[in-house]
Amino acid sequence: MFIRSVKDVVAGREVPSVQSGATVRQACHVLDHFNVGAVLVLKGEALVGLVSERDVIRKCIGQDRHSDSTLVDEIMTVDPKTVQASDGLNDALAHMTQGHFRHMPVLEAGRCIGLLSIRDVPTEYRMMYERFLEMRQKA
Repeated sequence: MFIRSVKDVVAGREVPSVQSGATVRQACHVLDHFNVGAVLVLKGEALVGLVSERDVIRKCIGQDRHSDSTLVDEIMTVDPKTVQASDGLNDALAHMTQGHFRHMPVLEAGRCIGLLSIRDVPTEYRMMYERFLEMRQKA
C-alpha cells in the first residue's frame, strides 16, 4: 500500500486519549493499553494537551508526585503542535524532525482524529528524509 497522507497512517485506529481531569495513573493505563508513548488530553472532543511517557517520568514520578492524585492537566503539554490529516507524510515527518516531536495529534476539520508517532513513519521515509537533510547541508 502506498501511503500518501497522514490520514492513511492513522485511519481506522482508536484515538489514545483521556479526558481533562483524568489522573496520571489513568493516562498510564491508556499508554499501556494502546502500547503508545503519548496520549491526547481532550475536553469533550476538543484537544487541550498531550501527555507523553517522558512527561510522566519528569513531571510526576521524578518529582515524587503520586500518579493517583496528579492530574494530566498538571503535566501535559498544552496546545501541542498538530498536523492535518490531509498533510503528506513527508510534510508531517519534516514537522516532527524540525520540532523534535515524537508524537503529533492529527486534526481533520478541527477535530482530533488520531495520534501520529514517529514509529508510524516507515523507516524508508525517515532514511530518505535524513539523507535529504544531509545533502541540503552540503549544498
